[in-house]
Amino acid sequence: SALPEKKMVFKGLMTNKEDMNKLRLTPLIRYPLPGGSALITFEKAEVAQKIIEMKEHMVELSYGEELEEPEWCRVRVQAAPVDILLPSVLEIGLTRRSRSILVSGLPSLNITEEELLDKLELFFSKTKNGGGEVEHREFLDDSGQVLLTFAQDGVAETLIEKGRIQVLVGKRKYEVKISPQMSGDITNMQLQPSRCPRTVLLSGIPDVLDAEAVRDSLEIHFQKTSRGGGEVDALDYVPAGRQGVAIFTEDVG
Repeated sequence: SALPEKKMVFKGLMTNKEDMNKLRLTPLIRYPLPGGSALITFEKAEVAQKIIEMKEHMVELSYGEELEEPEWCRVRVQAAPVDILLPSVLEIGLTRRSRSILVSGLPSLNITEEELLDKLELFFSKTKNGGGEVEHREFLDDSGQVLLTFAQDGVAETLIEKGRIQVLVGKRKYEVKISPQMSGDITNMQLQPSRCPRTVLLSGIPDVLDAEAVRDSLEIHFQKTSRGGGEVDALDYVPAGRQGVAIFTEDVG
């Protein structure tokens, strides 16, 4: 299916010339969760595989905890693997914007973002500082950098060649880094299914107890080795009638 338009910021550390054409992507996958389901992640992949192979599980839910003898009910839940799509091929066409620079290494000051932008625009608009008329300015929240676009050609290139510059902010000077701004479009992306090795999708959970009680009961059940379970790393539950979104990041374990 068609992919929605998405702005992406690539950040990395260049170590040597051999790495200049390499790009490392860290996945951040949003996985929709329907009501009456739960995601459970085990510390060991073999435990998750065993739970999936069993397919159905009878889980005991306790209620009436305030009573001397709490009552129990049993619910049947289904276990299934979690398959997500990850990029297998990614091609990006990069374009360098000739009039723009990125300012990084900014100091932590007790001023607002707008005040910081004012001070940077004031400094870089002066020709004696190597700057020129600033046409556009923007604080990039996701990277902590400031984007400056100049009205004239050649200003950005001169600043980029310097690499680092002493910027006067208030009564003090701070050294900041000047980098070119690169923009790009994804020209080719191919996806392939990938199975989460340690995570299991549980479905068919009825809305009979409050969310915390169901969550605790599921974790107690699936961490018992006598029921094929093991140590639980994470668990979350979405009650019936609601929807949730799980965020998957890179598994470095």
